[in-house]
Parts: sequence; C-alpha cells; structure tokens
Amino acid sequence: MDSSVVMFLHCGKQMVCHEVPELCPLCEEPILGSRLEEAPVSLPSPFCNGHTTSCCFLLAPALDAYRAFDEKSELHTGISNSKGVVYNYTHLGVVKDETGWETCIRVVLVQHDSYSLRDQWDKYLESYSGGALWDTNWTRFDAVTHNCYTYCLGFINRVLEVEGRGPLTPEQFTERYVLPRTTRAHRFNGLLQVLKKKPYHLLERQTGSERSSLAGSDTVSQVKSETGK
Repeated sequence: MDSSVVMFLHCGKQMVCHEVPELCPLCEEPILGSRLEEAPVSLPSPFCNGHTTSCCFLLAPALDAYRAFDEKSELHTGISNSKGVVYNYTHLGVVKDETGWETCIRVVLVQHDSYSLRDQWDKYLESYSGGALWDTNWTRFDAVTHNCYTYCLGFINRVLEVEGRGPLTPEQFTERYVLPRTTRAHRFNGLLQVLKKKPYHLLERQTGSERSSLAGSDTVSQVKSETGK
C-alpha cells in the first residue's frame, strides 16, 4: 500500500492524494505554477520500522500480524535498544523481538547527541528487564495492573531517576506523548483507506493545529529535557 500522501489547496478546497495530479480534479486547471500558498505539502507517515530505531518507546497493534493500525486495535508497547531489538513484556515475561515491529508508532526518548545516555542505554535496559518484577516465576502478567505499558513506563522512569529527574505518571506520559501520535496515526490511516477507493479526497478547512496534527513530526526532544525543571 502506498503510504505517501500530499495535501494541496486549489479552487479554495484542501485536497489530499498520493501524488499531485497535473490538472485539478475539480476545475481541470493546471496545478503546477499555482501560488506559493497553494504549493503541495507532503504529509510524512506517522509509522516507522521499529527495528531501525534506537532508544525509542514503540506502539503497535497487538493482535494483527500485519500491524494494521486503527482505532479498534489493541495496542502493545515496547522499548528499542541501540540496535533496534524491541524489548517488550508479555505473558511469557520480557521478550526481545528482532522482527515483528516493522510498522509502529515511535516516541524518541533520547536525542542523538546525548552520547552518555546512549552509551548506557542497553545496559540499563538489560538490567531492568532482568529484574524480579518482570520474572514470571515471581510476578505474573496482568492486563490491567502489570502489563507492557507498566513495563515500558517503569523503564522510562528508571532512566529519569538515574538522570536526576522526576517520574512521569501513566496519565502524563499518555497525554503528552501517546495520544498526539495515536490521534495522528488514526487520521493518517483513515486518509489511506479513503485513497484506496478514490484518487483524491476533499478535506474540511482546517485550523493550524489540525494541519500540524497531520503534518507533525513523530519525534520529540528527549524525555529528560522535556520533564526537567
């Protein structure tokens, strides 16, 4: 499935399609050479291959082998190490996946220039994952109170503690980092589904924040700098 999407303004209408046509589908006038404010804008996909990431929090549908993402998907979460191996907590304990996270949403936790933290990331992740809290002989998986999200946020807070920062509650992390990305992913996936049925789609005129939601980046500043005081 082609995941490239462009948005452009013509005839006073906002339209999206996989590639800009030579003629406007509404008025059949040439689109190239339009005014600067009508120039097409590429909408980057919110999805990534988790195994090509490093030091990221990842979300993907839990039950779909093809990682189709929609609002009904049950989400599974994991943490990538420096080599793109995804550590995630399941009924079997901590699993280290080298495949299976090819289509997911990411939250970048460490900036590329944070060399000291990157150097220690794998050590922290391995040590944390080997704790009794994630050993099924000591603690059982619980879908509500002791799950993949608990595991991931626990690790993030462990790193924040090492860095001298305060912890994030599940509500804080979800509101700041998860919801904006899942909302954008749902909207983007909806556009892809529409464009499978027809070559273009008309959008309602959007506010600046709504356009940003579609075109925004899937990365953030490292967690420790955003949560520091």
